Amino acid sequence: MKIALPLAEGKLCMHFGHCQQFALVDVDDATRTITGKTLETPPPHEPGVLPKWLAEKGVNCIIAGGMGQRAQQLFVGNGIAVVVGAPVEEPETLVNSYLSGTLVSGANACDH
Repeated sequence: MKIALPLAEGKLCMHFGHCQQFALVDVDDATRTITGKTLETPPPHEPGVLPKWLAEKGVNCIIAGGMGQRAQQLFVGNGIAVVVGAPVEEPETLVNSYLSGTLVSGANACDH
C-alpha cells in the first residue's frame, strides 16, 4: 500500500492542491507498518492532474485536510481511496493513526 499526504513545512497541508510536497508513504499490508517514505514535488495544480500523477506513482490512498467533491471523485476514479478532515500533523503520525484505526478526522477543510 502507498499513502499520499500533501505537505506544507513538513506537516499536513489543509488543502491538497496548495501543498509544497507530497509524502508518499509505503506500508507493508501484512504488518501494517511503514516501510519507507519519499517526498515528491507535485506538478502545477490543475483539475485532474494530481489524481492521475499520484495514481501513476502507485498511490492507493490519500489522507488530506480538505478536498473538494470533484477532486474526491477524480481520486476515486483513479483507484485512490480518500480520507478527508485529517488534522495538521507529521505524515508518519497520520499514517500510523490511519493504520491503527485511530485517525480522528474532522470536517472537510474544503468547501468546493
